[in-house]
Amino acid sequence: MDVFTFAIERRLADNSGFPESRFEEAMSLSNEQVTEIAHLARLQVDQADLPEYARNLSDILSFVDAMNAMETDSVEPLAHPLEMPQRLREDAVTEENQREQFQAVAPQVEAGLYLVPRVIE
Repeated sequence: MDVFTFAIERRLADNSGFPESRFEEAMSLSNEQVTEIAHLARLQVDQADLPEYARNLSDILSFVDAMNAMETDSVEPLAHPLEMPQRLREDAVTEENQREQFQAVAPQVEAGLYLVPRVIE
């Protein structure tokens, strides 16, 4: 069960529900606001598509508002939505050290380090 499902089920179980006022006052974007957002994002939006974009963006903002209304203080953060152990391999050297061979063909080497031209003055 993910965090949001848990929080929603918990809120419904204790009959606190969702604050209705938050949905009634949900932000509704105008076509002018969507045009401004599109301009700021450097997107070209057809005038005929503005009402659909306004509705979709308003729905997204309402969803974010609903998530912000949820009480999540008692929900433990997750690093991953699935409770699975991470498969780790043994940290072992799998190749032999070939530094001497690589440095033998390098243009400049000093004390085991590669010398490169200065790029920042």
